[in-house]
Amino acid sequence: MSEERMVTVLVAVRAPEEEAAAVTVLGSQPQVNVARRCAELTELLAAAEAGAGTAAVVSGDLPGLDREAVARLRGAGLRVVAIEDPATSAERLAGLGCDVVVAEGDAENLVAAVRGEAPEVAAPAVLAPDLGGRPGTVVAVWGPAGSPGRTTTAIELAAALAGVGAAAPRRSGLLRRSRPAAPPHGAGTVLLADADTYASSVASRLGLLDDAPGLAAAARAAGQGVLDVVTLARHSPVVLPGVRVLTGITRASRWPELPATSLDVVFQRCRELAAWTVVDCGPVLEADELLMYDTRAPQRNGATLSALQAADLVVVVGGADPVGLQRLVRGLEDLRDAAVPVPAARLVVVNRVRDSAIGRRAESQIRDALARYAGVDDVHLVADDPAGLDAALLAGRVLAECAPASPARAGFSGLAERVRELVPATV
Repeated sequence: MSEERMVTVLVAVRAPEEEAAAVTVLGSQPQVNVARRCAELTELLAAAEAGAGTAAVVSGDLPGLDREAVARLRGAGLRVVAIEDPATSAERLAGLGCDVVVAEGDAENLVAAVRGEAPEVAAPAVLAPDLGGRPGTVVAVWGPAGSPGRTTTAIELAAALAGVGAAAPRRSGLLRRSRPAAPPHGAGTVLLADADTYASSVASRLGLLDDAPGLAAAARAAGQGVLDVVTLARHSPVVLPGVRVLTGITRASRWPELPATSLDVVFQRCRELAAWTVVDCGPVLEADELLMYDTRAPQRNGATLSALQAADLVVVVGGADPVGLQRLVRGLEDLRDAAVPVPAARLVVVNRVRDSAIGRRAESQIRDALARYAGVDDVHLVADDPAGLDAALLAGRVLAECAPASPARAGFSGLAERVRELVPATV
């Protein structure tokens, strides 16, 4: 019979009597060693990342305990066992990503949990809308730096997927304030999320006045383990018929409010709320921590990497000019070498196609160049329409509302059809 493996435990329990009980119970078990009693979360994280333990016992009300902290503990190789208390529900602790949740004073299950003999907790169940028994589809809109039209593409794609047409009710005034209404859920719902941590502009582009970034609020709720479909709907008001919007951060300096560990949960909940989720991503794919060598820091690009990893389809947007095409070719290489796996299919979109920037037969030249230098044979082209796009920008509307005959709108409608073909959503 193989020798039982030693379990080294780090204890961070807030109540002194509960801490003493946990230490006494665990210390009396064979092959269990209580290596350290940590007074606060920072001490626990430091000990875990120093390799001082294989399991962590934490109280549910430990100050600072959130999804990011639990992810760091698990990333250090620790099994996280949370002790439920009257102020913290088991559902919230499960939402934080804890491996096992035991009741306060349950010594038997505490020992089994530390040894890895107790079953892991499942994610909390949520009341989801009827999407035909299937989760919604996530589409990430990404492109290299240089303003190739990521945000415009994301907005117009979301409107086209929702079927926003020229007959949609017109809104008065240049700017409008979003109203957190409660429209019907289901297969016709589209959710547009602004995850650009460098220059978020969906709110400005749609003329929204709300200053509170919806995506950051949803990420905070996810970080605390309390994000459900109802909460997500509250933070994503309806701005267009059938289109909800999770607005982005109002200042680039607020990027730490969008940690990847929280956004992973947000995008899961988006699948439960809407048939389609369209995410406007930032242009940079570098994993910041790789540049920090021996220190840990928040990832500015974690929001983009999380969206790309969660996506069922990545729409790669490039500009139709010599510089934009060169950046697009290099961007496709960067996407293949991204720091996280991006298993989704790619659909390449070349935006603002015009002869004045490419020369005669611009469409043919673009297709030939991408086939030759990037190995891309399937390219969707969107014609340039400065007048229509400027009118939409000025009015804070989409092309279907203010320029329904625009050739650019026809291009984005065709893009929506291509997306439906590649990743059919719920029906």
